Amino acid sequence: MLVHRKLFLVAVASSLLVGTLPASSKPRHANPIKMLDTDNDGTVDLTEAKKAASALFDKLEGDHDGTLDKRELAGRLSAKELDAADPDHDGTLTKEEFLAVVEKRFKAADPDNDGTLDAKEFNSRAGKALLRLLR
Repeated sequence: MLVHRKLFLVAVASSLLVGTLPASSKPRHANPIKMLDTDNDGTVDLTEAKKAASALFDKLEGDHDGTLDKRELAGRLSAKELDAADPDHDGTLTKEEFLAVVEKRFKAADPDNDGTLDAKEFNSRAGKALLRLLR
């Protein structure tokens, strides 16, 4: 009976530890299109990307001051990228400024200018930069 109790406690402790692993150790979504494509047409348009970005902004904005700072952005933008995206140079991004970065990256990942991103475009350097921002 004591052995079963110890095994149970080890199993519970293990499951708690797994739930607290940093996000980078969890597997990333294998197909970014399925993650972002709310209309299920096989591509992601700017509206879908901005919808996901808006929800992400709300999730990351932990101190409820209406902005994301370097800590809240958690490696999604380098210091140089944050500075470039921050027109008032206050070290933070409002939701509008964050969505402007998403739009800029989306357009960079859409070289055929058809207004949508497919799997090939997501695998480009610009597409990966957009995904890094939205992860």
